[in-house]
Amino acid sequence: MPLRPFAVCRLALLLGFLPQIRTVAETGDWQPLAAQMQRISVALERVGSPLDTNERTGLEAALHSPDAAAARQQAEAILDRHVLVLVDINPEMRVKVAPGPAKPELTEGGWRTFLIKVSNQAGFTGNLRMQSPQARQLHNASANLTNDLWLDVDLFEAQPLQKNLGGLPLEYRLVQLYSRDHGSREAKLTFDIGQGTQDLGLRSEIDVLFTCRQSHPVRLKILDESGKPTTGSLVITDLNGHVLPAPSKRLAPDFFFHSQIYRQDGETLHLPEGRFHVRFQRGPESLPEEREVTVGTVENQWNFQVLRWIDPSKLGWWSGDHHIHAAGCAHYSKPTEGVHADDMMRHVLGEDLKIGANLTWGPCFDYQKQFFRGTDDPVSTWPYLLHYDVEVSGFGSHESGHLCLLRLREQIYPGGDSDTHWPKLGLNTLKWAKRQGALVGPAHSGWGLEMNFTNLPNFQVPAFNGIGANEYIVDVTHEIAGPDGKLVPAVDFLSTVDTPYPWELNIWYQTLNAGFRTRISGETDFPCIYSDRVGLGRSYVHLDGPLTYLDWCEGIRAGRNYVGDGFSHLLNFHADALEMGTHGSELKLAGPRTVQFTVQAAALLGETDTDHIKSRPFTDHPYWHVERARIDGTRSVPVELIANGQAVATTNLVADGRLQTVTFSVPVTRSGWYAVRILPSSHTNPIFILVEDKPIRASRRSLEWCLKSVDQCWSQKERFMKGAEIAQAREAYEHARTVYRARLAECDSD
Repeated sequence: MPLRPFAVCRLALLLGFLPQIRTVAETGDWQPLAAQMQRISVALERVGSPLDTNERTGLEAALHSPDAAAARQQAEAILDRHVLVLVDINPEMRVKVAPGPAKPELTEGGWRTFLIKVSNQAGFTGNLRMQSPQARQLHNASANLTNDLWLDVDLFEAQPLQKNLGGLPLEYRLVQLYSRDHGSREAKLTFDIGQGTQDLGLRSEIDVLFTCRQSHPVRLKILDESGKPTTGSLVITDLNGHVLPAPSKRLAPDFFFHSQIYRQDGETLHLPEGRFHVRFQRGPESLPEEREVTVGTVENQWNFQVLRWIDPSKLGWWSGDHHIHAAGCAHYSKPTEGVHADDMMRHVLGEDLKIGANLTWGPCFDYQKQFFRGTDDPVSTWPYLLHYDVEVSGFGSHESGHLCLLRLREQIYPGGDSDTHWPKLGLNTLKWAKRQGALVGPAHSGWGLEMNFTNLPNFQVPAFNGIGANEYIVDVTHEIAGPDGKLVPAVDFLSTVDTPYPWELNIWYQTLNAGFRTRISGETDFPCIYSDRVGLGRSYVHLDGPLTYLDWCEGIRAGRNYVGDGFSHLLNFHADALEMGTHGSELKLAGPRTVQFTVQAAALLGETDTDHIKSRPFTDHPYWHVERARIDGTRSVPVELIANGQAVATTNLVADGRLQTVTFSVPVTRSGWYAVRILPSSHTNPIFILVEDKPIRASRRSLEWCLKSVDQCWSQKERFMKGAEIAQAREAYEHARTVYRARLAECDSD
C-alpha cells in the first residue's frame, strides 16, 4: 500500500532527525534526567492526562533502577510514546524539529496533552516558544477566521514544571492542543528559543495533519433521592484514564484543580464517540456510583440518582462549611478577580452543603467586597444558602492569627475602604466584630501550634509562630461588649478539621480544662488548605425551626453542633436529659453521681482501606478522615466518651452506615466537660457538668500550659505590634496571665 505524501514526509523527517538526538548513554547524568521525568509524570497527572497504569509502574521501576543505562532506555521508551514533536537545539542554538511517535489525534471542542522531547545540545536555559498560524491566540490578520483559526496551542509551564528549560542535554515538555473542529485539519507548528534561533531551511517548523474526532452531545438527568432535579459531582475519564474535560483548561464554574465537574439536571456535555468511566456522587452523605458509559453518534443521555446512606437534615441537623473562598489561593485571579457567587453556589449544591460561608479576604478583596450584603446571596435557594462574610487574612491582624468573622453587618474595619488599615492586635478586630453581634473564631487553628505527638491533651508548648489559633490563648480570657453593651466572650469557636487534629484539639482541650467554654466548628478553607471540594470539613447544627444562616451561626455559638468529615456522625448527644447546646450545655449536680450519656452515631467504611489513608502520617492530607479511625482489621471505629480531654469509655461501632444509639454510664465526681468523638473523623461540642456549683478547673497542668503559652505567644507576636497597639497588646497579654494565675490558684487537681 503506497504511503500518503504526508506520511512519506513524516518518515523522512523522522529518519533525518533522529541521529541528531544523542543516545541515552550520551545525555549526561541520569539522576537529574530521572528527576525531570518524575516531574513530567506528576504534571501529566495534574493536567488530567496521566500515564496508564502499566506506564506508571514501568516508569517508577525505571526511575529507581540501579542500572542507569537500562533505566534511561526504559523510561525514554515509555515517555516517547506520547511525544508529538522532537525538538533539537544545536550548539549554535539553532532549532529544528521533527515528528514524534504519538499519533496526531485531537477531539472537537476538547484539549489533548502531548509531550515534546527536547535535545538541548546548547545547554539553553531560556524559554522554548511554540506557535502556529492556525492557533487563535495569534489572531493573524491575513487568516480566514472560519477555516484557518481552528487550533489553540499552550505549553504547560506551571508547577511542578518551570517556564524555562533546565539546561539538561535531554528533557521533556508538555503541550496542550485544542481543536475547534472535527475531521482532518492541518497545522503548522513552529518552535524557537528567541529571535534568530530558527534553523535554516524552515526546519524549525513542521506541518502536522491532525485527525480531530467529532464530539456528540450528552444530556444529563440528575435527580436527588426523592426524584427531584438536582446538582451532582461527575468525574469522567476515558479508558486511558484521561480526565474530561481537561482540568488544566477549565474555567469557572469548573475549577482547574479538580477532577470533578458539577452539573445540574438537564445540562449537556460534549464528548467524542467511545466508552467512558463516570463516578457520580453528591457529597459525603451519598454513596458513590461508578459505571461504564458509551457515547454514540445519535442521542445520548446519562441518568443519575442520588443514593444516600444518611441524611442528618431530615433529623434537623444542617451541614455547613464556615470557611470557603471565591478568590485567592488556587482560584482564578483574572479576568474576574476570583469567581462569582453562582460559581461557588454550584459547588455548594453539588456537595449537598446546606450553608456555604464565602469569606472575602486579602487577595482580590477590593473586587470581592462588592458581593457582601449582610444577607444571603440571591443565588441561594433554600435550604442551600450562600452568605458572604470575612476572613481577616492578609489584613493587619493576620500575623496574630487569621480570624473568621461571620454574620457581619459591616465588612470593613472603620478608617478605610480596603484591607490595609486593619489592627495588628486581633483582639481589636474582635471588639469591632462583636459590637455587630458577629460570630467569631480563629481560622485553621493548628497552624503555629505544631507538635510531634498525637496524645491529647499534650503539654508540650508549641511555637505559636503561625496564623492559626495563636492569639486565641490570650483572647479567650477576655470578655468584650456585645451589640447591647453587655459583656460576651471575645471568642466563640475554634475552627477544626482543616489542620492536623492534635494541633487543633490540644489548645481547645487545654482551655476547656481551664474552665473556658469555646465551641468548635468545622471548616475546609477551600481552596487554600483543601482544594478537593467544599465541605470537606463541616459543622452539623441542630435547629428546631427552619434553617437560616443567622440561626445556624447561633447554633455554633451555643455549641449545638458536631464537626467532622461527613463520613461519620454524632447526633443528639445528651447527658441525662440535657441536650448538647441547650440551656448553656450545662448540667448541675447536687453531688457526685453516675450520669448517663447517649449519642446517636453512624459511620461508613468500606470493607478495606483501599486508599491506605490510615497509614499516612497525621500531618498529611486528609487530616480528618473516617479511615484514620478504622480499628485495624475491622470495619469498626471507636466511639469515645471524653472527660476533660481523656477517654473514659469506648464503644466500637460497626461502620456500615446505620444510625445506632450508644450509651455510656459514667460516675461524675467533680466539675468537668464531656464530649463524644470518633477520632479523627467527628467530634461533638462539650456538655459542662458542675458538681456542687464548683467551676471547672479540670487540670493544673493545663492551666500551667496556658500560662506558659501566653509568654510563648508574646515572644512571637510582639514584633508585629505598632503604635498605640503596643501598649494595648501588653495590657491584653497581661490580662490573660492574671486570669490564668487566678484560675490556677483555684485548681485542686493535677
